[in-house]
Amino acid sequence: MIKHDYKPQNNKRFFDKGFFDHIPAWATHPFMIISMALLIMALAFLLSDENTAEDNTVPDYADVETGEITIQAPDKEIEQSPVVDVNHKIKDIDYSDPIDIPLQLESTLIAEGELEPLDIERKWKTETVKKGDNLSLIFKRIGLSAQMVHKIINLDKNAGRLKKLKPGEILHYQLNNKGQLEAIKYIIDLQKTLFIEKSLADDTSIGNNSYTSRIANKTIEYRTAYVDGVITDSLYMSGKRAGLSDTLVVNLANIFDWDIDFILDIRSGDSFSVLYQEKYLDGEKIGNGDIIAAEFINQGDSYQAVRYTDSNNVSNYYTPQGLSMRKAFLRAPIKFSYISSGFKPRRFHPILKRWKAHRGIDYRANTGTPIRAAGDGKVTHSTSNKYNGKYVFIQHGQGIVTKYLHMSRRAVSRGKRVKQGQVIGYVGATGLAEAPHLHYEFLVNGVHRNPRTVKLPKAEPISKKERTAFAANSSELINQLMSRKQIQSNSQVAK
Repeated sequence: MIKHDYKPQNNKRFFDKGFFDHIPAWATHPFMIISMALLIMALAFLLSDENTAEDNTVPDYADVETGEITIQAPDKEIEQSPVVDVNHKIKDIDYSDPIDIPLQLESTLIAEGELEPLDIERKWKTETVKKGDNLSLIFKRIGLSAQMVHKIINLDKNAGRLKKLKPGEILHYQLNNKGQLEAIKYIIDLQKTLFIEKSLADDTSIGNNSYTSRIANKTIEYRTAYVDGVITDSLYMSGKRAGLSDTLVVNLANIFDWDIDFILDIRSGDSFSVLYQEKYLDGEKIGNGDIIAAEFINQGDSYQAVRYTDSNNVSNYYTPQGLSMRKAFLRAPIKFSYISSGFKPRRFHPILKRWKAHRGIDYRANTGTPIRAAGDGKVTHSTSNKYNGKYVFIQHGQGIVTKYLHMSRRAVSRGKRVKQGQVIGYVGATGLAEAPHLHYEFLVNGVHRNPRTVKLPKAEPISKKERTAFAANSSELINQLMSRKQIQSNSQVAK
């Protein structure tokens, strides 16, 4: 077996042979080596001491705690420095004494919770009232307690309105960042809005969550409008073409209903002029108000009416002379299509097949058409028989009785008091009747009179204490109506 010697062979030299032959003898002298070592150690010590002083020393002109820095003049006088001007001439400049400049440095670090967040206006949230809803269910949906419901409902009379919420209505509310109720807004109608708000004196830290309520009212602005027209077919169609709404056409007919029969009396060429109010809220039209003055010319006869509200806040229509437009009785107690049979001493009865006096008027109308009381009075009969069918008799003052026969249904009972225009039944064909109609009779002291020609008693005129105020109001309205009518007429002629 052959063994090998693995000893390392380190024959390499760090310096070449003859390297030290070039170094001077004095440089390798032991005394020189020791001196150089001491010099290096001294330099190292000096440099180390200077760095330590720079790191640990705080200038006497800096106040760390207060943040003030004062620049002071050094004790040693500053030597003047030469300054070179543009002409390269050296000149001496004397510097003024140094000035102390205090710098107020405030910390920008603020303790947590020391600053309140900005008061940003919260937006209203809404909750729609559902079928079967109440305030308790709504508050539960938005995360409010039953105690809060009790507090709000029993706050006062205004807040009590929230007990009668209706499906489809909207409840507006505001919550703060903690989910607590800040305010409620409930729109009652176009003018009124209910607000329930947290009191300014509220102190949530002691659990005193108090609320106050208020109702904000918007003012409706009334503007006067004018329209006129000529009858070419019916009042309704002519009124619509002139620009009147359905409600205004009906109101116009009701004003002159006691003097003009709008089914039988109007003719082509009749005309009307109307002064009425328009209602505006926040500059936007929200509807029409009342007719305040009107004129209707029927077959050459002029009828004028003005609206007047007395000191008791009761409004009615009067002639310019102060007579009530409202008569004690309606000329016709029904909106009929035509008169199928008039008031006649002798008429051949279509069912009994014999001649008989017809002591009333038959107004032809569809089944179910409402029948109105011709005047105020007391119901003396409300029953039926085989001749009259279902019928109602009403006793009025001044010995007057009105009778309503052949109804399909009665709407009042015996002994009840009724007002003029109140619905007392509906058109039918019960009893001896061939077709749906109302048989209407008018009796004065037990004697039958023709309802279409009898002189109807007038309602009470304007009272004595109201005459002065009424005269001024009436004159102004009639003058305004006539003035607008003249302007409109001139405008049409100019075209």
